[in-house]
Amino acid sequence: MTDADISHIFRPGRIGTVDLASRTVVAPMTRVSADPGGIPNALMRDYYRNYAEGGFGLIISEGTYPDRAYAQGYRHQPGMTDDAQQNGWQAIVETVHHAGAKIFQQFMHAGALSQHNDYVNEVAGPSTVQPMGQMATNYFGSGPYKTPRALSLSEIGAITEGFASAATRSVAAGFDGIEIHGANGYLLHQFFSTTANQRDDSYGGPADNRARLHVEILTAIKDAVGPDIPVGMRLSQMAVNDFTDQWAGGARDAKMLFSALGCAGVDFLHINSVPATAPVFGGTKTLVGHARDYFDGPIIACGALQDPETAENFIVRGGADFIALARGALADPAWPKKVEARGMPIPFDPGMTQPVATIENSRAWSVAHS
Repeated sequence: MTDADISHIFRPGRIGTVDLASRTVVAPMTRVSADPGGIPNALMRDYYRNYAEGGFGLIISEGTYPDRAYAQGYRHQPGMTDDAQQNGWQAIVETVHHAGAKIFQQFMHAGALSQHNDYVNEVAGPSTVQPMGQMATNYFGSGPYKTPRALSLSEIGAITEGFASAATRSVAAGFDGIEIHGANGYLLHQFFSTTANQRDDSYGGPADNRARLHVEILTAIKDAVGPDIPVGMRLSQMAVNDFTDQWAGGARDAKMLFSALGCAGVDFLHINSVPATAPVFGGTKTLVGHARDYFDGPIIACGALQDPETAENFIVRGGADFIALARGALADPAWPKKVEARGMPIPFDPGMTQPVATIENSRAWSVAHS
């Protein structure tokens, strides 16, 4: 373990009205472990409690579907659309709070990347463009993605209303903040993509049109939950079905998107690149660096930051305020406590998410290799 100064990682921080004990964040990770009906269960409660007890200042929930139309993406994905789901999440929030951490809920609409939906038998997205790649086998998927049906304007409006309604439930369940999933190839990413989005209406064409839904959903949620609940957005260029994906307009698109969200009152940005430290758009700046040029609020950086020195440097010099861990957190929920004590966290192993990335399979791997 390094002897270098890593003190910035463990300094208190603040996002909106929420005070955090450190700059360490658990990134949202799909765990496909909810009960039938998308109801969070005791297994999930224990899973999130482990991160709180392990010293993480903030936990961001796995992507949760906000409506019963086209939002759900995976089998056994949790939702926030009824009282049973809300009650299940409330038990998790109470457990996390009791263990001393804060927790934000991430809402995710899968759009054209949906692999399973309990409520409808078709897939819908911005346009009738089949996503590239194959469904994720470790999330119960198999074969190519379906070709989506193009969403109507009224359906887009209903999606926005669904996000706002789910966020209201989230606040009632006790969550400390909201994150909108605008990254990794899901619905908002699809709308911003010039490949997936072939629309010729107010949601297609120029970059500001393609970002219209981002702003509308952000505004609707902020109106629904009020000023005391921070609302942020996760953004990336890469997609789960295409890690080489890039924003068509490069730095121009970045400026437009970050500026538009800032003007709309976004409380934080969560920027995902692999690695977070890599320059983008053929220049020398990282995606976080571009975000920092146009947004002066809190930025969470995510992407291969499990090395403490790398994480520390990215906070001190890279423009990030917080560092989020996915694989590093999954491998060792006590990463913050071990690193602060100059210990050695357990490294990630792909076997932890095989054959399916459920909580039970990760636990079984840990038991077998302990």
